[in-house]
Amino acid sequence: MARIVQKFGGTSVGDIARIKNVAKRVKAEVDRGNQVAVVVSAMSGVTNQLVAYCTEIAPLHDQHEYDAVVATGEQVTSGLLAIALQELGVPARSWAGWQLPITTDDAHGKARIMSIDGAGIIKRMEEGQVAVIAGFQGLGPDNRVTTLGRGGSDTTAVAVAAAVKADRCDIYTDVDGVYTTDPRIVPSARKLDKITYEEMLESASSGAKVLQTRSVEMAMKHHVRVQVLSSFSDAPGTLVCDEEEIVEKELVSGIAYSRDEAKVTLVGVEDHPGIAAGIFGPLAAANINVDMIVQNISHDGTTDITFTTTRTELDRALQVVKDNMKVPYKSLSSDKSVVKVSVIGVGMRSHAGVAQTMFKALADKNINIHVISTSEIKVSVLISEEYTELALRALHTAYGLDAA
Repeated sequence: MARIVQKFGGTSVGDIARIKNVAKRVKAEVDRGNQVAVVVSAMSGVTNQLVAYCTEIAPLHDQHEYDAVVATGEQVTSGLLAIALQELGVPARSWAGWQLPITTDDAHGKARIMSIDGAGIIKRMEEGQVAVIAGFQGLGPDNRVTTLGRGGSDTTAVAVAAAVKADRCDIYTDVDGVYTTDPRIVPSARKLDKITYEEMLESASSGAKVLQTRSVEMAMKHHVRVQVLSSFSDAPGTLVCDEEEIVEKELVSGIAYSRDEAKVTLVGVEDHPGIAAGIFGPLAAANINVDMIVQNISHDGTTDITFTTTRTELDRALQVVKDNMKVPYKSLSSDKSVVKVSVIGVGMRSHAGVAQTMFKALADKNINIHVISTSEIKVSVLISEEYTELALRALHTAYGLDAA
């Protein structure tokens, strides 16, 4: 007997027919003799509608009441799925986040999970009952409902799996696993049988949409084995696990990309100690996330500094630079028509020449690199958006990732 946590996203529970289909999948797991808990998202489109209601009434609404409204979407789904399971003869009950409870901090709208009491769920699971849990929500220190931010149901599922010491957390989505790159752009992309937590985390933070970044961080911290599966097929999925579980590690496991990038360049900045702090301090104080940074020293003793942020934060970043910058500069420019492309793989730790392969593949296609950043298992470059598809195909081939 295994203990399994299953998570179904909005498209998987998009209507009554799909909820009934999910119930059949849950029953199949129960029929295998396993103990099962299920975490569900709101039905597709429901959360957007609830957010729109709040904004229509008051654009600057109370975040406490916002959470009270948007958390209802998951509660509806959990109740409906519990009813569907009961109709199939499976003992089940729904749980809201506050009933476990899932305790969070007080950052309404983007709360972080502090703890989960899994005792109640474990007791019910051992009695043969399926726990159907509303994802995306918890209970704040003010004893009010909180929400975890978009994609929060993935985080709920992994946290529940850790709390009940599950053997595996199955994340059901509209894709059947993790691919070497976006198969819509590169038809020769391959589905991976396994991928390490580190690789999945780098992929998620670099633009891959399969799993939410916070959920991968939590899985890695608590060593929760996560399997990505499709709700609409019985194809085997991809297991996200410790590096030790993967016998043969590929040099590069995938190519990720993010279109949510914008580039900011300050030209002719005075070159002396404290310059970087003077630029990035005000941005940090405004909670603006900066990703890639490059600095070039000019022949006249000044320096040019380029950094990237998200497109949604570009206007705020420019305003902060203009209003708070105590560092003189000659000119300020920005560019939204860029994309970040990342090559990811744990095999990079023990192999040289990975970056060179990337640079040569792009050069052969006459693709200019704007910015470069690296980590232990990732090399990222910023290029013009118009070359996105060409770059992905070229790099996929260069690293031998094309399907046979």
